[in-house]
Amino acid sequence: MEWYLAYLLLGAIAGFLGGMFGIGGGTILVPVFFWLFEAQAFPQEQAMHLALGTGMATILFTSLASLRKHHQHGAVDWAVVRNITPGILLGTGLGALSAAQVSPHFLIIFFALFVYLAAAQILLDIKPHAERDLPKPLGMNAFGIFTGWLSSLVSIGGGTVVVPFLIWCNLPLRRAIGTASAIGFPIAVGGTIGYILIGLHLTQLPSPHLGFIYLPALLTAAIASVITAPLGAKTGHQMNVGLLRKFFAVVLLALATKLLLKAIT
Repeated sequence: MEWYLAYLLLGAIAGFLGGMFGIGGGTILVPVFFWLFEAQAFPQEQAMHLALGTGMATILFTSLASLRKHHQHGAVDWAVVRNITPGILLGTGLGALSAAQVSPHFLIIFFALFVYLAAAQILLDIKPHAERDLPKPLGMNAFGIFTGWLSSLVSIGGGTVVVPFLIWCNLPLRRAIGTASAIGFPIAVGGTIGYILIGLHLTQLPSPHLGFIYLPALLTAAIASVITAPLGAKTGHQMNVGLLRKFFAVVLLALATKLLLKAIT
């Protein structure tokens, strides 16, 4: 029962943060899933892949709940979502295939370094200047392929990459966050399918599972995230969350450091 309570709390926190910041919650979900799976003595060589796959599948529910709330606030540019989605779906498939080809040790290091970059972006308040218009559909799909590949490889909703890009393309911050939340849904769809397919042939994974998705963790965390993601999105539209973003960045740094130390030792 304590594992289910841990999954429930994790889903609630990730859903709230994902709804507030448009990040999908993967930067919180993956490291904590990884430690919970290790604590349950899951196969060590598959624990990180399971964390990535289960985290991506949870984002499926988180992003759907948060995009609905952002849409109600008129903060989603659906033309951007339509133009980028084909590239996103292709990129997430490539990302899952890439994850299948590399060792868990490499994935842990790569994920930790990515989280360091995401935290630094928040702490230093790095925002690109609005210098250009949105690319044409071909350019949007090219960016979508890269975003989908990276998001699937590290199991994030894409907000860390998409929000700065949309700001650079002259979208206001709140609209960029809302649109990134909506783009998180096709990222999660493609990434979830990818992690299911690359893990289907493995027989030593903990049951019940669907590929690299551990179903008890997914269902428990998803229930909580669906409830809290709209609350996070509403909070993001009603208050200045600058200080909370700084605190969140410090938490990310701590999580990434713990992962990196584990990989080194």
